[in-house]
Amino acid sequence: MSRTNFNELLDAGVHFGHLKRKWNPNMAPYIFMERNGIHIIDLYKTSAKLEEAASAIKQIVKSGKKVLFVATKKQAKDIVATHVEKVGMPFVTERWPGGMLTNFATIRKAVRKMASIDKMMTTDTYKNISKRERLQIQRERAKLEKQLGSIADLNRLPSALFIVDILKEHIAVAEAKKLNIPTFAIVDTNSDPTKVDFPIPANDDASKSIDLIVKIMVNAIEEGMVERKLDRDKKAAEEKEEQELAEVKVKGETIEQIEAEEDEKIEKGQKVTKVKVKSGVEGEEEVKKEEKVKRPRKTVAKKVTKK
Repeated sequence: MSRTNFNELLDAGVHFGHLKRKWNPNMAPYIFMERNGIHIIDLYKTSAKLEEAASAIKQIVKSGKKVLFVATKKQAKDIVATHVEKVGMPFVTERWPGGMLTNFATIRKAVRKMASIDKMMTTDTYKNISKRERLQIQRERAKLEKQLGSIADLNRLPSALFIVDILKEHIAVAEAKKLNIPTFAIVDTNSDPTKVDFPIPANDDASKSIDLIVKIMVNAIEEGMVERKLDRDKKAAEEKEEQELAEVKVKGETIEQIEAEEDEKIEKGQKVTKVKVKSGVEGEEEVKKEEKVKRPRKTVAKKVTKK
């Protein structure tokens, strides 16, 4: 089942490229024709590349990894933020902080600073400082929130990047390439598709085009998350079933052994070992307790002395 169709892409204006004089020769395989000095993108190629990218991004998410969305263009930032927030993925819609990936430790320090400010604002020390100092702290907190709030939960490097307009986000592309992080991107006729791993030839300026493609990617991420949850639930159910079967088997064998040993020892008048079987987290534990068999006491006849 295809994730989109030709008419849907056509209605969103995905096929409109840039002026012919602005084109990148590497985009030649994805250009259908030229009309009125503007290149027209081949939507069949777009559909195929979109399907390929969606399948790949789904597998990445299914394995429990994060995808970072990058879109600082005015017409793309709100669209990306709205869609991506639904699936809980990190995104950058303000200025790309240089070294975000290559100097990730420093970015994490800034995020931790934001958390420490939040903690400090709940203490009495914050209440006792001057109004001017409080205002400065609040401004610093707001600045950090604007730049890094959307990546606060990103504790490690993302496993993939999705980029809108690789010309504008060339620093992000370069950093991802340096760290061998897979890149997914919307590439227009003025971009070089060879710079990313999964190029999607499409109009990266029209808000309808961006909205449609980002929506398809987010839907693929949702599918991956659902499948991951189902796989985990299935695995947990299988493990529980195996544990229960093992538990029943172990208990059955232990009880038979206990009964046979007890009968044999009682007949010989030896000590009997009582075994209680407990089912613990790590497996079966055997707790042994020794008890002596009560033997009938010999009655000693008292001598009756005659006076």
